[in-house]
Amino acid sequence: MKKQILLLLFVVISTHSFAQLAPTFGIRAGLSSAGMRGEAVDNLKSMLDFADGKITTANRTGFFAGAFASVPLDKMISIEPGVYFTQKGYELKGGISVKGAEFLSANAKAQLQSNYLDMPLLLKINIEGFHLFAGPQISYLLNADLKTIAGVMGFNLLNNTMDATQQFNRWDMGVTGGIGYKFSNGINITAAYDHGLSKADANKNISSYNHAIKIGVGLNF
Repeated sequence: MKKQILLLLFVVISTHSFAQLAPTFGIRAGLSSAGMRGEAVDNLKSMLDFADGKITTANRTGFFAGAFASVPLDKMISIEPGVYFTQKGYELKGGISVKGAEFLSANAKAQLQSNYLDMPLLLKINIEGFHLFAGPQISYLLNADLKTIAGVMGFNLLNNTMDATQQFNRWDMGVTGGIGYKFSNGINITAAYDHGLSKADANKNISSYNHAIKIGVGLNF
């Protein structure tokens, strides 16, 4: 009888502990500011002719959205795998002329619009609502379009979009990390930085790497 009582007590305690550490699921979405570091301009040399004028680069503003699971290891530490659709890319501005239309070199802009599936695996430390997180991230390129716009005196002389997917590496290995805060109602806010480690160029000859800043709002169910 004593052994049965102890066994029952053990089962009750184990069940309670499991309930306390049960996984939760959630969704998250927000804005991203993505760019490329390294020899980013060289990625487009096979598609664009560059004039002698100054070329400037800028981040592409987009969005990301997806779902995640939170698997607690104890009250302070958890693991969070996730899957997110993320818009990345970058912009070139300045003296750019398009092959076949070299006269269009003023007020030109080329924007790489790439869409990725980001799959991070995060280790999170939770301290009274605040949390720090970091971990590896694998990304898969869904598609990449190069949009070129050129105009003179307010007139659009060119507005062209071409498929540039084959010019870039399909897989991107990187790391991500950031901070956040979770409210008692399950709503959370996060700020993260993604740092790509794989060369974005399809032939891996050019040292260009993805990077992005993400600001998001999520909900734990």
